[in-house]
Amino acid sequence: MKQITDFVSRFGTRLNINAALTVEKQGRYFLLNQKMKELISQDFFFAGTYLGKLRRGILFPSFNLLAMIAERKEANKIMVDDKTEWLFIVGRDVFRRGILKVTGSAKKNAYTLIVDKYGECLGFGRILDTLDEVKNQGKVAVKNVSDIGDFLRRERKLRD
Repeated sequence: MKQITDFVSRFGTRLNINAALTVEKQGRYFLLNQKMKELISQDFFFAGTYLGKLRRGILFPSFNLLAMIAERKEANKIMVDDKTEWLFIVGRDVFRRGILKVTGSAKKNAYTLIVDKYGECLGFGRILDTLDEVKNQGKVAVKNVSDIGDFLRRERKLRD
């Protein structure tokens, strides 16, 4: 649980996740409801809401967890325009010109969620320079760490 709360705190917010309803299996974390918790055995593959996996002490969050963080008003978020949304989904970084709105921290090295104009989470990145100081619209402002297109890119590599 500590890895999850530490990860969430990087976005300037907290989530109230009931530790008693969180189950860890082989480094993967799942959030269950009370009824499911009572029904589940230790030998399961998937249950409830997948939160992410821990590998070598690093949490790789699920998009369920990122969406939960995005619902928090105070969380670090950057809303991007349509073109930047598409580029981010295919693995590109966010340029200053594509940013429509910033919520939360805009400081260098802060982690931020990237959201579309509807508030849907597209992934997350790390701010490279304090955004207020970035005047060059063609400069990379946020380094892509993980995006929703990653799964499709990995699947494609398996087929090739």
